[in-house]
Amino acid sequence: MKFFSSGRHKNELDIPVSATDDPKGVEIARIWAAGGRQVVTLRAGIWNAWGLMLVDLAKHVADAHEQLGKGTKEDVLQRIKQGFDAEWSSATDEPKGSVHN
Repeated sequence: MKFFSSGRHKNELDIPVSATDDPKGVEIARIWAAGGRQVVTLRAGIWNAWGLMLVDLAKHVADAHEQLGKGTKEDVLQRIKQGFDAEWSSATDEPKGSVHN
């Protein structure tokens, strides 16, 4: 079974310049919407502050939505937290996967 592709996808995001300029930069997560589901690749073993990263990610999403005129950062963060709490207490699905080196 093939797990990873070495080619680029037409819908792949660009790598930020600050990451390409850092020779020690490492991608820690990649999330796709594909086949009607969420597909995730992680470097779980090199990052220990996942809670911090998830909060920072939520703040980036809120900032982006504010820039797009889809609400204030505070409102968007509140909706994200409500969604997080709802999913935490009653999951819509369970992640499945395996570790590959």
